[in-house]
Amino acid sequence: MTEASPWRELKSALSATIPAERLIDDPLRTLAYGTDASFYRLVPGLVVRPESEAELQRTLAECRARRLPVTFRAAGTSLSGQAVTDSVLIQLGRGWRDHEVLEEGRAIRLQPGVIGARANQLLAPFGRKIGPDPASIASCMVGGIAANNASGMCCGTAQNSYRTVRDIRVILADGSLLDTADAESVADFRASHGELLAGLERLAAETRGHAALAEKIRHKYRLKNTTGYALNSLVDFTDGIEILKHLMIGSEGTLGFISAITYDSVVDEPLKAAALAFFPDMGTTCRATIALKQAPVSAVELMDRAALRSVQGQPGMPGVLKTLPDGAAALLVDVRGNDEAELEARMQAVQATLEGIQTLEPVTFTREADTYALYWKIRKGLFPAVGAVREVGTTVIIEDVAFPIERLDEGVLALTDIFHRHGYRDAILFGHALEGNLHFVFPQGFEKPGEVERYQALMDEVAELVGVEYGGSLKAEHGTGRNMAPYVELEWGPDAYALMWEIKALFDPQNLLNPEVILSRNPTLHLENLKPLPAADAIVDKCIECGFCEAVCPSKDLTLTPRQRIVIARELARLEALGASRGAEDEARLATLREDYRYAGDETCAADGLCSTQCPVGINTGDLVRGMRHERAAGTAGVARRIGRHFSGATRVARGGLNAAGAARSLLGTDLMARASGGARRLSGDRLPQWSPALPRAASIRVLDRVSSGDASRDKVVYLPSCATRIFGADHDDKDERRSVMEITLALLDKAGFEVILPEMIGHLCCGMAFQSKGQFEEATHKGRELNRELLVASHNGRYPVLCDTSPCTLQMQEHLDERLEMLEPVAFAHDHLLPRLAVTPVDERVAVHVTCSSTRMGLADKFVGLARACAREVVVPAEITCCGFAGDKGFNTPELNASALAGLADQVADCSAGYSNSRTCEIGLTEHGGIPYRSILSLLDRASAAP
Repeated sequence: MTEASPWRELKSALSATIPAERLIDDPLRTLAYGTDASFYRLVPGLVVRPESEAELQRTLAECRARRLPVTFRAAGTSLSGQAVTDSVLIQLGRGWRDHEVLEEGRAIRLQPGVIGARANQLLAPFGRKIGPDPASIASCMVGGIAANNASGMCCGTAQNSYRTVRDIRVILADGSLLDTADAESVADFRASHGELLAGLERLAAETRGHAALAEKIRHKYRLKNTTGYALNSLVDFTDGIEILKHLMIGSEGTLGFISAITYDSVVDEPLKAAALAFFPDMGTTCRATIALKQAPVSAVELMDRAALRSVQGQPGMPGVLKTLPDGAAALLVDVRGNDEAELEARMQAVQATLEGIQTLEPVTFTREADTYALYWKIRKGLFPAVGAVREVGTTVIIEDVAFPIERLDEGVLALTDIFHRHGYRDAILFGHALEGNLHFVFPQGFEKPGEVERYQALMDEVAELVGVEYGGSLKAEHGTGRNMAPYVELEWGPDAYALMWEIKALFDPQNLLNPEVILSRNPTLHLENLKPLPAADAIVDKCIECGFCEAVCPSKDLTLTPRQRIVIARELARLEALGASRGAEDEARLATLREDYRYAGDETCAADGLCSTQCPVGINTGDLVRGMRHERAAGTAGVARRIGRHFSGATRVARGGLNAAGAARSLLGTDLMARASGGARRLSGDRLPQWSPALPRAASIRVLDRVSSGDASRDKVVYLPSCATRIFGADHDDKDERRSVMEITLALLDKAGFEVILPEMIGHLCCGMAFQSKGQFEEATHKGRELNRELLVASHNGRYPVLCDTSPCTLQMQEHLDERLEMLEPVAFAHDHLLPRLAVTPVDERVAVHVTCSSTRMGLADKFVGLARACAREVVVPAEITCCGFAGDKGFNTPELNASALAGLADQVADCSAGYSNSRTCEIGLTEHGGIPYRSILSLLDRASAAP
């Protein structure tokens, strides 16, 4: 950004009302925050993060004054290029996540920053959900769902945003605010914007009077259609307010900013069943689909043979997939009901519908949860399956079309032929068959000569086939964006296209709201500003930048998300690959990115691996960051080795430090201690760790000095207290639990009748995670081997299970130690081995539970909550609190990460007596930011149980 740039002038003007940390113009963050899930790349000149409607209105006013275009961004999971810009990007943050459930769940009012899955979580107690159900619902935000009219697998056209919107709160290009739920706001808007409303009503009347155009609109919206503006609003409504409300749906930020939306919710039927039906060819599959259109089904998902082949080798997939003949296809048929009778009747109706249609195997429904989940795993794994095997440097393109269902079989065959003729033989086909909505997914590179031209030829022919010959939709549910803007007129014809431009002019006469999206005069727009995906690291090269990982990342509101870390890693790799050909500008950019990435990419990464649980291709961005740390750690490898070789002494020093801190706290008090330690940290340049009032006492390891009972009749378990529990004892301020985790664990094991085996030289043992997280891989390996040897001895080569009292350490051991060792962490062991042996009486308390990221990765979330519910009257699982961000010692050394990750925790647990988790260091941060004591989940079980 140059001194005289319009972005700097805008930043200066906005800085009077918006804090500098929310006005972003540095090279690293503009690139990172400007990236979305599409295959386009534009870098914004300024990223603005307004936290209120007033701040957003001020931003729009300043942009209007300078004629600077504006693009709105929610989660950035859209695929068609509608959320990228080289001008001003307005990004939603914490200030846009409010919500209100209305009328006992029959409606819900949501701000645009609420994640779709969170909305459904709020409605679940009422047996309801929002209508739209895009595949990205766990990561996409309501603002994007509404602005793109995103639909999904079950909602069809009947339950999308257009059909289920009740009211909308919108800010227009001129800064005016309309809330259709507020009669006064509507009256004021009619008075101030009568010309706009009259214009919309005029267009509606003209459209209804144009019989051929009106019929074309009605026909096209019998299909899924997100190409262009929602022209159906002009034939469905006559009042300007209603037309405006529905035009905002699917407008992709080109007509205004949706600051809140009220949805009429839909019933979420609790009972589910699914059948995976295989057919000999695509024609038969499409005929079955047409027949099922009238059946009582919730979803029918089509998958061609290439799609099934792409996942058939993955773990857990049915063996029948490998035996299917070429040309075969499948339908995943989902049926739901409110009660057993209804579900059974619907399954029988489907069976009757498919009678007489040839299948390769009998069609049978399953209600078994694991099999049901497996069927949907097959379907949802198709898009990433292509992404995982594509050539490095290529992207994955997903085309999103809809055919009239009565011509589905013809359309599929014609479309397949086009792809093959243009050399796209790796394309797979799947889709929401009931709506005629098909996705073609294929890898595409743009770097090699002729590739852009090949893609253009493909798109030209697809557009002609789908939009003209078959009267279908070129974008059924992914939005027009930049990708399909050049083809809108081809699909809709000149009359409808002119109508769309009139709508745009009424709302945005200066064309400042997301220009070039939906409507463009540029015929090659879809071939410009293509995103490079250079090789960066084998760990992340298969990343498709979808953004699914972002919702669970603890640093998402502080610095970067996993996707954004990968974006910068790729840019660093691109610049480094230039070598001697780098000019002065690239050299300066590379130096800046390296310097800024140290904090934003590395120091604030918890490296917890939670991102891998959401990533469609299983990428753990923490592995990338640890690899970078390893490259820088060579100079301190000797120090790590000395600590590892004298680990017992290192833990003694740590306990001594805790004792000293406790003495200072007693002498100075918590307030003065906090000020003194904070001052010392600042003077050290943040090199000294941050003291926390939740810093616990030192643990006493004398509790481990015990002699075996020698009772051969008792079941044996090896107990390995982690180095964290050998260092950190009970919280100073926790009046109800004064014992260390080791004391609690041993008491429970004794109560349950176990014979406890403690490994030799226990004070010296470590799983190696503390070293691995710092990039000290060699010492981590050494400590792991050392521990492996001792645990094999203690467990008699795996004859006895090993209990570790800290979940992250257990995961580390499961991944790196001998497979003969049965490694169990507190939740799994307590749920499976302690509960059956104890008499449990739930305590009459409301308690909070924090499911650690390692527990989530081990698939223990349900057991965790189930264990807590067995032990307490009421259990609270705070919403949208994923990884706590403490990450071993980052809570001390990068405390802002812990604070950001746990923002909002205290409000959610305020009425709880205590919180429970299974990692001692996590519990320190949770205690500080939750305002209640957090303890080991074993403490709760011990309090609620007695020996049988």
